[in-house]
Formats: sequence, structure tokens, C-alpha cells
Amino acid sequence: MQIHRLSVEEALRALGTTDQGLSEVEAERRLREFGLNTLQAAEDIPVLAMLGRQCTHFLALLLWAAAALAFVADWMKPGEGMDLLAWAIIGVIGVNALFSFVQEYKAERAIIALRRLLPMRVKVVRTGEIREVPASDLAPGDLAILAEGDRVPADGRVIAAVQLRVDNAPLTGESIPKSRTAEAAAAGPLVESANIVFAGTTVLSGTARVAIFATGMNTEFGKIAHLTSGIEAELSPLQQEIRKVTRLIAAISIGIGFAFFGLGVLIGRSFWENFVFAVGLLVANVPEGLLPTVTLALAVGGQRMAKRKALVKNLVSVETLGCATVICTDKTGTLTENRMAVTRIYIDGREICVSGSSVTTEVGGPVTPDLLERWAPLFAIAVGCNNAGRRHNQDDSSSTFVGDPTEIALLQCADALRPNELDLLPRVGEFPFDADRKRMTTIHAAAPAGRVAYVKGAPETVLPICRSVFRDGRALPLGEAERQAIVDRLNTFAGSALRVLALAYREFPEAAKLPLMEEAERDLTFVSLMAMFDPPRPEVPEAVARCRKAGIKPVMITGDNSRTALAIARTIGMVRNEKVPVLEGGRIEQMRDEELKAALAGPEILFARMTPTQKMRVVTLLKEMGEVVAVTGDGVNDAPALKKADIGIAMGIAGTDVAKEAADIVLLDDNFATIVNAVEEGRAVYENIRKFVTYILASNIPEIVPYLASVVFRIPLLLTIVQILAVDLGTDMLPALGLGAEPPDANAMDRSPRSRNERLLNFPLLARSYLFLGPIEAAVAMSAGLWYLTAGGWEWGIDLPVASPLYRQATTVAFAAIVICQVANVYACRSPKASVLSVGLFTNRLIVWGIAVELVILGLIVYSGIGHRIFGTDTFPAGFWWLLIGCAVLLLLVEEARKGIVRRLDPMKGLRYQEGTA
Repeated sequence: MQIHRLSVEEALRALGTTDQGLSEVEAERRLREFGLNTLQAAEDIPVLAMLGRQCTHFLALLLWAAAALAFVADWMKPGEGMDLLAWAIIGVIGVNALFSFVQEYKAERAIIALRRLLPMRVKVVRTGEIREVPASDLAPGDLAILAEGDRVPADGRVIAAVQLRVDNAPLTGESIPKSRTAEAAAAGPLVESANIVFAGTTVLSGTARVAIFATGMNTEFGKIAHLTSGIEAELSPLQQEIRKVTRLIAAISIGIGFAFFGLGVLIGRSFWENFVFAVGLLVANVPEGLLPTVTLALAVGGQRMAKRKALVKNLVSVETLGCATVICTDKTGTLTENRMAVTRIYIDGREICVSGSSVTTEVGGPVTPDLLERWAPLFAIAVGCNNAGRRHNQDDSSSTFVGDPTEIALLQCADALRPNELDLLPRVGEFPFDADRKRMTTIHAAAPAGRVAYVKGAPETVLPICRSVFRDGRALPLGEAERQAIVDRLNTFAGSALRVLALAYREFPEAAKLPLMEEAERDLTFVSLMAMFDPPRPEVPEAVARCRKAGIKPVMITGDNSRTALAIARTIGMVRNEKVPVLEGGRIEQMRDEELKAALAGPEILFARMTPTQKMRVVTLLKEMGEVVAVTGDGVNDAPALKKADIGIAMGIAGTDVAKEAADIVLLDDNFATIVNAVEEGRAVYENIRKFVTYILASNIPEIVPYLASVVFRIPLLLTIVQILAVDLGTDMLPALGLGAEPPDANAMDRSPRSRNERLLNFPLLARSYLFLGPIEAAVAMSAGLWYLTAGGWEWGIDLPVASPLYRQATTVAFAAIVICQVANVYACRSPKASVLSVGLFTNRLIVWGIAVELVILGLIVYSGIGHRIFGTDTFPAGFWWLLIGCAVLLLLVEEARKGIVRRLDPMKGLRYQEGTA
């Protein structure tokens, strides 16, 4: 049924209703048949399922396996501390799962679902009587009454309207208000029909009665919600990398375990001894602290983004934004301010430029108060022929304009240029705007007994009925040359994608009664052209420039027309070429995927008149091309693309609940520039994860080597399982978190985004951890422990009891050596190339506090009785501390030498560091 092409009578008949509305009995019957006028809520994930999901991802499963093996090893050989290790690993899984669960749960509850966009109650006509019912009780065939400020509750066919204008921006992205009438449409699709109103849109002005023909999920709004809910979430680049990292670590751990199990067999150790030994190696090589540190680093990045006005719903999206290669952005409300503003006025034969309360001539000269006084008719028409108004807030003395955005722009212009100076004539009549005349006329009483008609409307309908022109304070005949000059200026404005209104008037010196519309709208005096548009946000051009510098391609995808889109894109610097492809939705439908991909591969492209399905298709093809796609938007029409993108970014102030629900990040200030700041933070998060992964993996080598040395060289085991646990989950945690809070590099936004193929654990990182920093720490720990043993009288071949003071002190020395070396290592890992002196020793307060806590924990383990009982340690002479500190300084010096060599070999890639605090 093409209800938009039916007359009012035919539409009512097709819906089985009349101009008296449905009866209560029929309304209830239809409600049972078609269901409530509500959106199907997104399927709630049970709390236990949400919590279980945090305990079953790959890294968590690896830790579960390590805990299980630790329990098995303890069962086979009790008293080695393996049971304590197993419970500690389970505790790590639980704490991390709880932390991630709380973040996700809070985000799910903070962004309320789709139903908020629909009004709670609505006026309907039932059996000829007006009554108010819940919006959920609307049924097809109901007659709903709409007025200014109402939100449309369901899709409806207009059957009567007075000056009805609606804002379709949340649904279509169009910034210009749309007039609605009851006339049948001759052609065109339903979504573009002038006699249809859609659920979720807003009535800007006028009143109407509409016959509801679609409710709930059958509305256009509901179809978009269904399209959004059908999109499955995909793993983020960071999640994919963490999965690869954990698999690599698992492979290395299992490989080392099997290799040294075989070695133990070759040298004659028993099967169970070798098994316990292999389990110990595997557990020692699993970085138990990696999972909580990654989560906490993402949380710190999320908190820093929140301080920069970006609310993170999904923690992994913090890093994903940092590797975005394309940002697909809506225009209205995202790049622009989502308001109309007068920017040009053509009056008195001259063009003047308007910016707020500032006004200048075309050549930049001032506009004097005398000129503004002479142009009083301009302001009288702008304010008098206007149905917008000012609403005063009861809570304070402030006020806001309400009404049609175009009329609000005229009021704001008059208010800025002639504040409190207009002596308005009382209105006594009005001929409303309609789609045929494309103009509006108001009649005002003029002293002593006259009338004056104020007219505003489309220039192509106003200028032909003008016979004179306002010049130098009086009306003069409108000649052909003057008329052509006006047309030329109109074409100039239109070519810049400005929306233009013509203002005119006609005086009736002696009018005993109100003139007819035909009399009022002829022989007019042309006053001015007023050009306006939805201005770009002032900070957007710089943000777009930063995107380009960072190697990110910005792409505008809007529901607005192509001329407006291109004008805005040129203004903000999104397009710079003269011939940039501007593809409209209709053209997109005709293009094959290969053609569209070829167009997307170009340096610049714009999309206009796009539907939600078309937007999602563009995002899908970009992802197929290997791009990491971020999509911004605020309307219902943006939700499917927000959900499909690698990262969806919704506007927090002007954004609809649908957009916020679908997004990963919500901008609290609706500022496009905030996205660029968030990208910078996202890039910092990835680099920081690499830093603390280097730091954590480096300590694995000194944890493994004592086991290997114990088997191969038949020496006492210089590091126990419980002490490994103290390093991984105790002393290393806070410094690693401090590395996760490092501020972005000064040149973070001067580099191109990292490739999807770039590995988190690449060879340089593994070599630095496993082949350079780790072996140095292992050498220090083994040397210090063996030196202490030999100084205490131990000789090779002598078995030391586990409870002997010498053995406990030697393991304590080795443990302390690892911790002290990790203090130096945390400074070494702050940058892969920059010197620690250029980075600064105290520029990251969290690292300083982390080291302080690390040393306190070390002191408790070495000197307290409870530390001795839990960790099997004992106090050693204070003189050994100087040896350990000297070795840590040596590690730092050797690493500084390596960085110096790297900088000399590759000077152009030396990293600059932005000093700051974290």
C-alpha cells in the first residue's frame, strides 16, 4: 500500500478508520493484533553470562590451564608452594574478570536503550473525542494530534496540517526542516513524501492530525533498530593481537616445558621430578600479570579519554581508535553546529557579512549604526514575519529561542544587530507558508488606520511579484538591471550551498479590512536576501588537518544534499581537490562493490543523500579493503554504521539514545576535535602496552633460568615458585601499570596509523625482552645468589636443605636482585630509543609511586617475619644491597648504550618525548 500516494479519504479508508478515529474496542483489537508501539529491547545478557565471558577468553583459559597444572604438581609433590600459585592465578582471573565485568555492566546501564526516543504519552482522537493515551497503546488507524515541540510517536499519514514543519535530522541526517501537508504525493518514495511523518522525529512548528499506519518495529525507526541489532560484534585489533600473543606465549611455554622434560630424562631424573619441573617452567613462563595489566592500562586510557570528554563504553575500543585509518563522519551536528545562522545579507545594493553580532561590508568595511537604522524594514520583516519565539527559563534569567531553525536564525540575527531597538507593529493576520507558494505573509496594523504586509520566502517565488526595491531608505522602481543584480547575487549564495530567503513588504495606507492573500502578495517592495547555513564547528578545520597529518582519511557520509555537503567539506578542509567525487545514495545503489571500492580508494570522496543501509555498505567495504574504520554520528540513521564499524563514536549531547547504544565511545561535548585527542590517547595505549609487555616478559628469563640451572648444573634452586608469584603479581604490577599510563609521544600524531598486520609481539620486542634485558637480569640474579652461597660456605655438589638459613637467604638475594633490576628496567622500558635522561626520572608520578610500593613490598618480604613465612625468605647482610644496586645501574647503562647505537644508526626515527605527568 503506497499510502503517501492516496488522498486523505482514500488513506483513511485504506487504514479502516475515519476522521472520528477508532473506537476503544477497535483500538484494543488492533493493539492485540499488531502489538505494542514499542521497540523490541536489545536482548539482555544475563549477569552470570556476562561475568563468565570475562573468565573464558583465550588468555584467561591459558591461566586456567596453568592453575590446573599447578594443582597437579602440588598433588604429586606437596610443599613446593604450587597450590598457593594455583590459587593466586585463579585470584588474578577472578579480579580481572570482575573489573572488566563492572566496566561493561556500568556502560550497559549508563546508555539506556532505544525506547527513550519515543514520547511517553500522546493525544489521539477516539470516537470523535480527544484523549491522552500512552504512546505504546497506539495502533494502526489511530488519529494522533501533533503540536510544536512534540516527538512523533509512530509513522503516520498527515490528514490535516497547519504550518507543519518537522526535523527529520535524527532519521535522515538532513539539516533543513521539512514542511508537511495533507496533499497526496504524485510520485517518489515514501521516505521523501511531504505527507508522511516518522517516529522519532520532532515537530518544529505548526499542528497536524496524522493517521498512524506503522507502529513499533514496523516504523522506519524500528527497521533501523532491527538492522542495528542484527550486526554481530567483531574482535578489535587489540583483542586479535592479545589472542596471538597468548597463543605465542603458550607455544613458547609448552615448547620449553617439553624440551627440558626431555633434558631431564636424558640426565637421569625421574618422570615425576621432570613433570613437576616442566610444570614449574611453564608456570614461570606464563605472564600472570599481563591480563590485569592490559585491562588496567585500558582503564587508565579510558579515564584519560573521559577527562578529554570522550566516554568509553568498551575498554578495548580505547586502543582500537588509535589504529583507525578512516573516520566516516556525519555532517549535521558532528562537523556542524546543527543550527542555522545568517552569514550574508544582500540589501541596499551591497552585501554584508554577519558573524554573531559583528557585521561588515563585502570589502571588509564597517557597517555604521546609521546604516542599521536605515535598514529597519529588514529587521521588522525578519522579526514580524516569524513564528519562532523566545522562551524564558524559570530557574534563572536566561532565555532560549524555540521554533523553526530558519526562523530562529532570523530572530538571532535581528537580536544581535538591533538588540532591544525594534518597535514591532501588532500582527493582525497571517497567510501561512505552503509548498506551492513557498512563502509566508503576515499582516500588521500601521498607524493611523493602515496595514502593512511582511513577506518572506523562496527568492524564486518572491522576486517575480516585486515591483520596487528598497534603496537608500525608500522604495524605488525595480528595473531589469537591479533585478538581474539580485538574481546574480542569489546564484552566488546558492553556489556556496547557502539557504537563501527573500524579504519584502507592501504597504496599505488606508485599509479598512484585512487584504486578501492575492492583494498582499503582489506589487511588493524587495528589501533583501538573507543567506544562512548550518555553520561548521570552529575547531573542526584544525581537527581535520590533524587527522590528515596523522595519516587518517576523513570521509563525510551525510543524508543532506551534495551541494551543501561539498560546501561544508571545502570550508573545513576535508576536500581540497577541484574535482572530488560526490556520490549520492541513488548512484551508490547502481554501483557494484568493485566500483565502489575503487572510488573509496581515492584520496578524497564525499557521500550525500545516504540511507542507513548504504552507510553500512560503505563501512563494510572499507573494512574489506583492510581499513580500520571509525564512524561518528548522532542520529538514528547512523546507528547501523556505528555498530558495524571497528569503532563507533556517538555524540553525547545531540546524539540520540539509539546512536549512543550502538557506539563504543560517546563524545561528551559533541566536538569532532575530541576524536583527534582520543586517537592520540589510543595510540599512546598501544605503545604503552608494548612498553609494559617488554617489562613483564623481561622478568620471565630470570624466573626460568634458576630452574634450568638447577637441572643442568645440579645447583640449588635459587628462586622458588612462591617468589616468582611475588614478582609477577606483587612487585611488578604497579610499575607496569605506571608504564600503561605514560603520556602520548609528542610526535604520536605525526605518524601513520599502525598496520593491521603489525604484531604486538614483533621480533625487536621479543629480542629486547628475551635476548637482552632478560638475560642481564638472569645473570645478575644467578651471580648474586651463587656468590652468596659460596660466601656462606656452599660448594658445588652439596645438597642444601630447603629450610636452611643459607638457602633461604640465597633465594632472597636472587629474588631481591630481580626486583632491583626491574626498578632499572621500568625506566629502560619507558622508551625503546629515547634516553632515560630525555624522558625524565620523575615525569610519570605513577611509576615513581609504583617503584616506592615495589620497594616497600620487597622490604616486607626480606625483613618481616610474615614475609619469611609466606615466601620462604630470610634477612641477608645489608652490604649485599650495594652489589644489587650497582648491577641495576649497570643494566640501565648497558641499555642506554644500546639506545645510543640505535639512534646513531637510525637518527631520523629517534623518538621525541613530550614531558608531562601521568
